[in-house]
Amino acid sequence: MNFLYCLLVITIVELSFKQDAHAQLKRFSIGPYVEAAFPTGDFSDTHKTGIGVGLGADIKLVAGLTAVGSVGFNYFKGETLNSVKIPDAKVIPIRLGLRYKLVSILYIKVEGGTAQFLGDYNDGVGALFAPGIGIRILGLDVEGKYESWFKDGTHAFWGLKASYNF
Repeated sequence: MNFLYCLLVITIVELSFKQDAHAQLKRFSIGPYVEAAFPTGDFSDTHKTGIGVGLGADIKLVAGLTAVGSVGFNYFKGETLNSVKIPDAKVIPIRLGLRYKLVSILYIKVEGGTAQFLGDYNDGVGALFAPGIGIRILGLDVEGKYESWFKDGTHAFWGLKASYNF
C-alpha cells in the first residue's frame, strides 16, 4: 500500500510541474526565386526588361529580424542603338542582408553584395545595393525592390521577386 501511495504522490507532483510543449518555430529556410527586372535610367536606354532566377535562404536572428542571402542569374537583352547592337547583360548577383518584419506579413529588407558581370557587357565584378519591401505568407514571399549595380556607372532596375521557401 505504501508503494502505491508513493507512486500516486510522485505522479501528482510530476503532473503539477508539467510544462506545456510548444512546437519549435523553423529558424532556417531555403528556396528558389524568380524575378522580373525593369531597367531605369541609362540602363533602360541600352537594355530591355530582364528576368532573374536563383536560390535564397534566410536565418531568423531575433524577434522580427532575419539574416537573408541569395545567389542568382539575371539576364537583360541588349537594345540596338543607331544600328549598334548593345551586348546582353548577364549578371550573377550575390546578396547578403537583413529583413525586418514590420507587422505580421509585411517586411522591409536591405541587401548588399557583388554583381559578377559575364560576357561582352561590362565584364568584371561590381558592388550592389538593394532595398525592398514585401509580404511573406507561410513559405510564399513576394517583394518589390530597387536594385543598383555599380561598375563603370550605375545599372539599376525596379524588380518584382517571387519565391517559395521550404
